[in-house]
Amino acid sequence: VQLQASGGGLVQAGGSLRLSCAASGGTFNRYVMGWFRQAPGKEREFVSAINWIRTDYADSVKGRFTISRGNAKNMVYLQMNSLKPEDTAVYACAAGSSVSDFSNDYSYDYWGQGTQVTVSS
Repeated sequence: VQLQASGGGLVQAGGSLRLSCAASGGTFNRYVMGWFRQAPGKEREFVSAINWIRTDYADSVKGRFTISRGNAKNMVYLQMNSLKPEDTAVYACAAGSSVSDFSNDYSYDYWGQGTQVTVSS
């Protein structure tokens, strides 16, 4: 499975961005799709994930970010609203076929290259 994330950029605090992740080479509907982020000098952290019946979010983004998937197009999206400077990071999408804990990055089998999100204050 190949994953390609896009949609990052520079935005002012309070603004919005929509990240996209295009998947190819696998049976998309089988996979849990997740978004993770890593800021400079920090550990990679869970942002959000979705399977075919539920979604999950990190507490830091609940109420501001929304994950969705377009199975017909093999796409997963992350709508990010009310962005804060602390959301600045490289955001990467991931796919896993046997993910019981959405927030555990070791559960995911495939990773995209990441897209930079920078939020200015």
